[in-house]
Amino acid sequence: MVIKQQSDNSKFKLNLILKITQAINENLSVDELLLQYKQILFDELKIGKIAVYKFSSRWEKLLVSGISKECIDKIKIEKHLCSISEITYISRDLPEVFWSFDFIIPVFHKNSVLAYILIGDIDEEMEGMSPAIRHLSFIQTISNIIIVAMENKRLYKQLLIQEAFKKEMELASKIQNLLIPNQSSLPQNQYISTCGYYQPHFEIGGDYYDFINFNDQELGFCIGDVSGKGIPAALIMSNFQATLRALFRPETPLDKLMVQLNQKVNDNSSSEKFLTFFIGIYNYTTRKLKYVNASHHPPLLYNFESGEITVLKKGCIGLGMLDEIPAITVGEITIDEHSKLLCYTDGLIELERDDQMEIGAQFLTNMFATQKSISDTFKDLIHHIEIGKKNKAVIDDISLFGIEFKTTQM
Repeated sequence: MVIKQQSDNSKFKLNLILKITQAINENLSVDELLLQYKQILFDELKIGKIAVYKFSSRWEKLLVSGISKECIDKIKIEKHLCSISEITYISRDLPEVFWSFDFIIPVFHKNSVLAYILIGDIDEEMEGMSPAIRHLSFIQTISNIIIVAMENKRLYKQLLIQEAFKKEMELASKIQNLLIPNQSSLPQNQYISTCGYYQPHFEIGGDYYDFINFNDQELGFCIGDVSGKGIPAALIMSNFQATLRALFRPETPLDKLMVQLNQKVNDNSSSEKFLTFFIGIYNYTTRKLKYVNASHHPPLLYNFESGEITVLKKGCIGLGMLDEIPAITVGEITIDEHSKLLCYTDGLIELERDDQMEIGAQFLTNMFATQKSISDTFKDLIHHIEIGKKNKAVIDDISLFGIEFKTTQM
C-alpha cells in the first residue's frame, strides 16, 4: 500500500514536471509560466502562500499570493534575503518580516542567487504533514526549472536586442564611412597631394574631415571634433556635415559662414555639446589660404626649404559654446612653395603609451617637421596609432587630414 502511494506520488510529480517543460517548450510568456507555477503550487500542492523575488538588472517581485501587501512591503531584499544561500526554515530566530511564511528557497543560476521563493501553509490547523514540508524538495525543483527558464528567456531576448543593435551600429558605421572621404577620392593634382585618416574610438564617432573642389582654382577643406564620443557625437557630426555642405561656398566670407554654423549647432544639439573646428579655402593660383580656427588644435604648416613650422590658430571660440560668437578673426597666409599642412583631432595627441607617455603636441611637431612627403608622414603617424590600438592606448576618435603643396612648375 505504501509502495503504491509512493508510486502514485512520483507519477503525480513527474506529470507536473512534464506539464511545466511542455509549457516552456511552447515558449509561453513569463506571465503564463508564472500562472502555471502558481496553479501547481496552490491547486496541486495545496501551498497557501507564496512570494517570488527575481534578480535581472535589479530585484523585483514576480509573484505574490496568499499574503497581505502589508507583510510583503516589510521585506527588503538586500537587507533580509541576500545573506541566505540555502533552503531555510523560518523560525522565530529570523526577522519578524518572514514569520508569515514557512520556508525560504534560494534559486541558483551559474553559482549566483537568481531568485528567492518564500512559501507557507494556509493559516489553519491541519492534520498530518504540512504541504510546505511534504513537497519542499519538489517545490525547489520546479522553482529552479521555472526561474531558470525565465532567465534564459530574458537572456535570449537581450541577445536578440544586442544583435539587432550590433547590426544597426555596423550599418551606421558603414554610412558614416561613406560620409568621410577615402584616400582614392581626395584631391590629387599638379598643385597638391592630400591624405586622410579616420579612426572612431567606437564603431562610430564625432570626428570629421572633408573637402570640396569648388572650381579649378579653389579647394575648400575642414576638420572637426564634437565633444564626447559614440552615437550622440556621430549624430551631431553627420547633421553638421550636411549643414556645412549646404552653406560652404567660396563667395561666402568665412566669418559669416561661422556665424551660420554656430547657429545651426545651437539649434541641433544640447547645451553641453559643442564642436572644435578648422576650415580653410586655398587658391591654387595665388597660393593664398584663408582659414578660421574655432578652438581646434592648430594645424601645422611646415616649409621644406626653411624647415620652419607655422601654427594656424587665428579664429574664434568653438561652435555651440555660446549663442553668439563674440569675435571672429579670419586668418590669411601665403603658402610657400613646397610646404605641407597637417590637420588633426585631439585623439592623436592624447594617445597614451604603455610607459605613461603621450603623443603630445611637441612629439607630433617633431614627427611632422621632416623632409618626408605628406604620404610618408601619414604612414609614420598611422603606425603610431596602430601601436596605440594594439596596446589599448587609443582613448578617443582620431582624424587626420594633410595637404602637400607642390612646387609650381615653370
